[in-house]
Amino acid sequence: MKKLLGSNRASRKKAGETYGERLPAGQHTVDHWPVLTYGQTPSVSHEDWKFSIRGLVEREFTLDFEAFLAAGSVAVHADFHCVTTFSVMDNDWGGVPVQAILEEARSLPEATAVMVHCYGGYTTNLLLDDLDRPENLFALRRNGEPLAREHGGPVRLIVPHLYAWKSAKWVNGLQFLSADRPGFWEVNGYHMRGDPFNEERFS
Repeated sequence: MKKLLGSNRASRKKAGETYGERLPAGQHTVDHWPVLTYGQTPSVSHEDWKFSIRGLVEREFTLDFEAFLAAGSVAVHADFHCVTTFSVMDNDWGGVPVQAILEEARSLPEATAVMVHCYGGYTTNLLLDDLDRPENLFALRRNGEPLAREHGGPVRLIVPHLYAWKSAKWVNGLQFLSADRPGFWEVNGYHMRGDPFNEERFS
């Protein structure tokens, strides 16, 4: 056991030296992408998938999969940091830019936060300033492959600068709010924002 622990510590030290400031405190790198899901894994076809915009916007509307894709496309190279302490580095994401959807949404001036809604009932909250960033996307692909269902396919939100529970799986809508309020994990003790570089794991 001592040898195993020593090897693990050496591995973490090497990862820290390799990635420098890109690897937040308390994180270690993994070569695979673990699947962590609370509850059942939804199965939604492209034909049945819908994305709704509601709340504090000029008009509420719903997009089907084809209309959603028509909003634009983007490629983002970014790391992925899970609150459970693993990090998957150097991911190549492809999908629809969040800012393109926000432009269509036309939120009202009093909107300051967003509740992200997902198939299966999951929710997570984001300040609008954290959501409205050029590196954020609704991912359909990772490393050139379609996003697997267990990892949030067909569409998953990716917010690279926050812990990965904010990168909600099976996303199906945004609700614009006048004030930040907790989603699923936030109600259950997780931090309202979740900055990995400040180790904002729990409230």
